[in-house]
Amino acid sequence: MPKKISIVIPVYNESGNIITVHKAIHDFFSPLPQYAYELIFVDDGSTDLSVSEIRNVCNQHNNVAYINFSRNFGKDNALMAGLANASGDAVITMDADMQHPPTLMNQLIQEWEAGFELVYCYRDKKNQHTGFRSQIFSRLYYKCLNTLSDLNMQEGVSDFRILDRKVVNAIVAMEEDNPFVRGLVHWVGFNQKGIAYTPEARLSGDSSYKMKSLVKLALNSITSFSTKPLNIAIYLGFFFSLLSIMYIPYVLISKMYGVAISGWASVIVTIAFFGGLNLMILGIVGIYLGKSFMQGKKRPKYIIADSNLNTVHETKFSRTELFETRKLKIN
Repeated sequence: MPKKISIVIPVYNESGNIITVHKAIHDFFSPLPQYAYELIFVDDGSTDLSVSEIRNVCNQHNNVAYINFSRNFGKDNALMAGLANASGDAVITMDADMQHPPTLMNQLIQEWEAGFELVYCYRDKKNQHTGFRSQIFSRLYYKCLNTLSDLNMQEGVSDFRILDRKVVNAIVAMEEDNPFVRGLVHWVGFNQKGIAYTPEARLSGDSSYKMKSLVKLALNSITSFSTKPLNIAIYLGFFFSLLSIMYIPYVLISKMYGVAISGWASVIVTIAFFGGLNLMILGIVGIYLGKSFMQGKKRPKYIIADSNLNTVHETKFSRTELFETRKLKIN
């Protein structure tokens, strides 16, 4: 009996790429009778014709499924939905823009067959085609992430990876709000291996990641896996408290000898500096409180508007049954 590989592809305004990426995956698996595959598109609230294109592909191929969100919930939640509904012995996650070359799946599957339970791809530094500003931001991001969190992620790691069934079960069992999948994948452990790759040119459309989104991603990823920023805030408080104490002898000596103390400008600058520092520390605390607040609400990570999973999977689990079944498999 052939092993089953599930491919999960999150989609957001990728109407021009759907047919091409499906054809590339179909062409890859056609000469491999030892593997059966299912393809799951997860549409994350696209505003273009992505859903229509996906449905057309699904109507022509009975091993292609789709999940359509009621609105945009974010790429990580789309990945979680795909993983939760994938039925393969292993799951490959990749983007729809063809920057993740489907031919590289051959190496991912080979490494998985060799015993690695998680094989991820990271951008080759020697062959990067991104701009200078993007490279600097990427290096700074991973440096901060690895320093301020409990992770040790490869610089340039992508969402192109293969996960063994036991790894998928472990990730799906997590119920945290606003998940950072790249971090979770490395946090769960297991036998991992990284593969360098050169991203292909984007087939069509524009990247949905803007600077504001990247900053938000950085804050979420760091605060999801570490409380070090809170510890840093404490040390900053102690340091500047000691620094302010050192100002007291200067005031006393100035008063004793009748030397005029500096004017209002220095006072205003000092107040503004410490006020900004206090706001920064309060902001750090606020991020963690906000995460606890949202987690306490226990809202679903995503809402599925419609899907054809019933017709693709032989056995359909409800979300609760699926979670409980996979939880038992982990134990």
